[in-house]
Amino acid sequence: MEPSPNATVFIVDDDASVREALAWLLRSRHLLSETYDSAEAFERSLPQHLDPRHPCCLLLDVRMPGLSGLALFEQLVAQGLHEAMPVIFLTGHADVPTAVDTVKRGAFDFCEKPFSDNALVDRIEQALQRSAEVLALRRQKVGLQSRLTELTDRERDVMRLVVEGLPNKLIADQLDISVRTVEVHRSRVFDKMNVKSAVELANLMRGMN
Repeated sequence: MEPSPNATVFIVDDDASVREALAWLLRSRHLLSETYDSAEAFERSLPQHLDPRHPCCLLLDVRMPGLSGLALFEQLVAQGLHEAMPVIFLTGHADVPTAVDTVKRGAFDFCEKPFSDNALVDRIEQALQRSAEVLALRRQKVGLQSRLTELTDRERDVMRLVVEGLPNKLIADQLDISVRTVEVHRSRVFDKMNVKSAVELANLMRGMN
């Protein structure tokens, strides 16, 4: 699948030649990029990059003066940002064991310098796809939460029992209302949640978890 035209690759490396080479490589593959010479510079710009519509990923050097790539990664993990902004570490041979450990803790991958252009771009495109999927799921959850707020308390009660698989008669018994009233509430729940069946509703609610 082609990356979104709004997808951006952030490059954080204190070596200007590396930044320039990576930016050129990405331009040659029609990928947008932004470069930063330190983790601190990227960290300061971070708020403007948190756009739920635009997939992104981060190419991050492990060793840099000041705030290291590892320290920045830990901050992203603590803020829950590494899922929507997958991190690919750029590492020298000596840092490979450390990079492997970060993958276990949530980094998307690492590429050892000098890296293969094709292999790196493949992983970048996969990271951007992961970001797009995470952001799409979050937008879906926000939309679902919005629809849930439109339900009345009684509609929520009926929905909960519908999702559990109870037939209208048992729902009516549990809520001490008529079967006809259950049918009316059930219909309204389906309309507000934009579903056509109890199975579809149950699948939708499972997606909230």
